[in-house]
Amino acid sequence: MILSGQQIRERLGDEILIDPFDETNLNPNSYNLSLHNELMVYEELVLDMAKANRVRRIEIPKEGLTLSPNQLYLGRTIEKTTTHNLVPQIEGRSSVGRLGLFVHVTAGFGDVGFSGYWTLEMFAVQPIRIYPGVPICQIFYHEVTGEVVEYASKYQHNRDIQPSLLHEEFAGGKTPDPQLPLKFGNGTQR
Repeated sequence: MILSGQQIRERLGDEILIDPFDETNLNPNSYNLSLHNELMVYEELVLDMAKANRVRRIEIPKEGLTLSPNQLYLGRTIEKTTTHNLVPQIEGRSSVGRLGLFVHVTAGFGDVGFSGYWTLEMFAVQPIRIYPGVPICQIFYHEVTGEVVEYASKYQHNRDIQPSLLHEEFAGGKTPDPQLPLKFGNGTQR
């Protein structure tokens, strides 16, 4: 069973958290999530599942950014979501799909208990101009039966766009990131 928009509203603050929440983004059986103003692209010509691949950040300016075909762009939602006792799932909005933009390549399915920002695996069929803050996808919720064991793995409580961490499974644990941390004048690292 998929929750109706009314059920999503009624379960807010308990089984569903959406931050920030805007009533105008609530649909009959989903909620629209918006695109953050940053993207990430891989810098490797060949992506290797067994290692951390180098990435580069791109800011989406207010006047928009044109995405190129045959390039994977990782983005994230503005909204942070947390779900208990329900299975969250995202899908691209039909208006976005009709422009030839895939919002998630294969990873639209979430786990019970997931808390964080949704990383979007975006791929354009042809050049398309995107904008920060645009409602890019919709989240909906499935009821689950049986004993619930909440998600507690590598993407839980993320605070940013998450490139693939599959290499951790190959190594049996964390492997060092090949990118050196940069020291900025204010003493912080990124």
